[in-house]
Amino acid sequence: MTDDRTAAAETTDASGAVPAEPAPAVDLRPQARLVARLAERVTDEQLSARTPCPEMPVDTLLAHFTGLATAFRDAARKDFGPTTDTPPEVAAMELAPEWRSALAKVLGELADAWCDPRAWQGETRAGGVAMPGLVTGLVVADELVVHGWDLARATGQEYLPDDAVLQAVHGFLARAAEDPGFAGLFGPVVPVPDDAPLLDRVIGLAGRDPHWAPPRA
Repeated sequence: MTDDRTAAAETTDASGAVPAEPAPAVDLRPQARLVARLAERVTDEQLSARTPCPEMPVDTLLAHFTGLATAFRDAARKDFGPTTDTPPEVAAMELAPEWRSALAKVLGELADAWCDPRAWQGETRAGGVAMPGLVTGLVVADELVVHGWDLARATGQEYLPDDAVLQAVHGFLARAAEDPGFAGLFGPVVPVPDDAPLLDRVIGLAGRDPHWAPPRA
């Protein structure tokens, strides 16, 4: 049985150098910080506002963010239990009294957990569904980008997602749209011109209308 130092020695190349540890597939920290800033600016009066998700007003969307951040944080850590094995239920989502600080904290923990290259390797699970780590990480990126857009649109905030994460989500959704195995995971694709901004194309692939706006009072 080898310890960590022995294992490291066994992986050195002919020059005696240890190969660099693989980097995460994508750094989620900038996008997680953006979502936290969007949430921080939500007023109490906006909590009941509609979002592009018909079943989720703003308060439910924020509660969903907290739940998904917790579940996918633990999925990255391979810390399996109720948080990773329980499917999300919209009807059970309630916003905690100290939700702003709680959401900012767990979003930071989520992003930090996915900074570990090991999170992207092997298999993990979330919502009771087992998936490869790489796929799970891209699902997290998708949730942060698309639900971040939902929140920004519902509350009238500017939205400039992290470019690297946006590129990764576009590739993921484009492949998912052609894969029968992902049928039902996302809504029907909304056609968007090929020369539309990348964010609009991502939102269309996620089954949303890029031109959605809150109903006028």
